[in-house]
Amino acid sequence: MKRAVLLALACVLAGCRGKSEPAAEASGAPAPSDGPTVSVAVASLVRATLSDVLSSPGKTVALAQQKVRPPFAGTLTELDVSDGDHVARGAVLGTIVSRDSEAAVAGAREMLREAKTPSEREDGERAVALAERSLVRAEIRAPADGAVLSHAASRGDRISEDQEILTIADASSIVFVADVPQSDLGRIHRGQGASVELAGHPAALAASVHDVLPGANSADFTVPVRLDLRNVAAAPPIGLFGTARITVAEHRDAVVAPESALVRDDLTGRTRLALVENGRARWVEVTVGVHGPRGVEITRPPLAPGQTVVVSGQVGLPDGAAVVPRP
Repeated sequence: MKRAVLLALACVLAGCRGKSEPAAEASGAPAPSDGPTVSVAVASLVRATLSDVLSSPGKTVALAQQKVRPPFAGTLTELDVSDGDHVARGAVLGTIVSRDSEAAVAGAREMLREAKTPSEREDGERAVALAERSLVRAEIRAPADGAVLSHAASRGDRISEDQEILTIADASSIVFVADVPQSDLGRIHRGQGASVELAGHPAALAASVHDVLPGANSADFTVPVRLDLRNVAAAPPIGLFGTARITVAEHRDAVVAPESALVRDDLTGRTRLALVENGRARWVEVTVGVHGPRGVEITRPPLAPGQTVVVSGQVGLPDGAAVVPRP
């Protein structure tokens, strides 16, 4: 009798378990072992065009330097500019007196000084007046718009016909020379678009790659690359440091994720993001490409625009955890 009661009780308990398990499965609720639901911020993958931009430091230089020389030998009687002054083409920079006419004035004045009789004095005065009227002067003018880089003569100096007086940096020849790492040289090509950010200039200047210049730097393994400035109202000063941003490639229709969606493991160097699928997080290891203002290109694995990714709250989030987007 006791054995029959125990068997009946066992059947009742087995029947209760058999009914409760299907009910839990039908409800669709996560099992208690899945843990609590995590509130996260999410965003969608988008398709966009990203530019691959190479940034390099550099400075402005003048390719052409105009040498100002006198038209003849003589004395520099006036010099009205100094180093750093900006000059306009054709502006008067100074005055020179020819050596021969200056010698004639000096000789006439010596003749007057040594006169002993009234007749000799009259002759000397006429000679001085004639020599001063015949004095040959010439104006020194700027050959181009630009800035005075240096001067090799000063007021009162006697100069020869081929002697340099001033050096002027031609404003029309000012370019930006960027120091590009040798490892990136294969990505640089003539005609690529660029922008140049200079200290003291509120807006970036439009530019384009002219060519790679000779003269690699063995100290930091960089190569000079010339960028021509475009549509510049006023040429910037030479020797001004700045940053060149060269567009070396353009990736169209790239699948882009927000920067905040990426989690990088500093130990392994791997990058992951958490996709949200059917209310659960699924971690995916990804390979990234170009970084842009709209986000980061995902090159592998192939993901689709519109897929939801976690952008906040994913640190420490287990794979497969139940998630709910924050309101």
